[in-house]
Amino acid sequence: MNDEKKLFLLIFLVTILFLVNYNLIDGAIEKFLNDDEFVFVERIIDGDTIKANNISIRLLGINSPERGEEYYDEAKEFLKKEISNEIVKLEFGKDKKDRYGRTLAYIFFNRKNINLELVEEGFANYYFPSGKDAYYKKFNDAWLNCLEENKNLCEKSEDICSKCVELKAWDFKNQEIVFYNKCDFSCDLTKWEIKDEGRKKFIFPEFALKSGEEVKVIVGNETNTENALFWKKKDYVWTKTGDSLFLRDSKGKLVLWKSY
Repeated sequence: MNDEKKLFLLIFLVTILFLVNYNLIDGAIEKFLNDDEFVFVERIIDGDTIKANNISIRLLGINSPERGEEYYDEAKEFLKKEISNEIVKLEFGKDKKDRYGRTLAYIFFNRKNINLELVEEGFANYYFPSGKDAYYKKFNDAWLNCLEENKNLCEKSEDICSKCVELKAWDFKNQEIVFYNKCDFSCDLTKWEIKDEGRKKFIFPEFALKSGEEVKVIVGNETNTENALFWKKKDYVWTKTGDSLFLRDSKGKLVLWKSY
């Protein structure tokens, strides 16, 4: 066999070997370049936290209902159905750990971003406390689509006052928001709630917003401020890096939503 034939045979064998092992090679290169990890999901803790490889993982970009809140069980069951006892890929963001020591990650399985799926199904709102990243637009679009479909956490309020109460002002620098009643009758806001993207929540006491009047909700200690309610937090609620405001009626249905 001459040298030319030997070279041709070598190229042919290398090509066959490459094609046979393409997926393996491609996966290895992708993992090396992206610094991703693969883990086995041992347990679903709730709608945004799992246990895998004996570590707690908090899903990035989302916040799901807490125990006792509506759709807590549904969010948890959704995760169980999707990834329980499966090997999933983790993709990390700016911060790899939260203040509780949990790993922060986007979870991918069968080429799907599971965190994003939870928002699309209305089992979580999007949540970016460290600032908007490359996935923010997709999560925002998923939430808007959820609102269009009126699903689960995105379900619109049918309370008569849901068409009356509007957000007149939102001063996140001074931690103040103002609601206005544009209807010609009073609106009972008792047990309505205001929530940020995370866990912070204000529940209205027994309170009626009269026709043509406004109420200011201020984060902090009470002062002599007229027509104001106070959200008694020692620190801030609305973040400098961007946040969302969710106003829900006494049945937990969405009255309005705003974001910056």
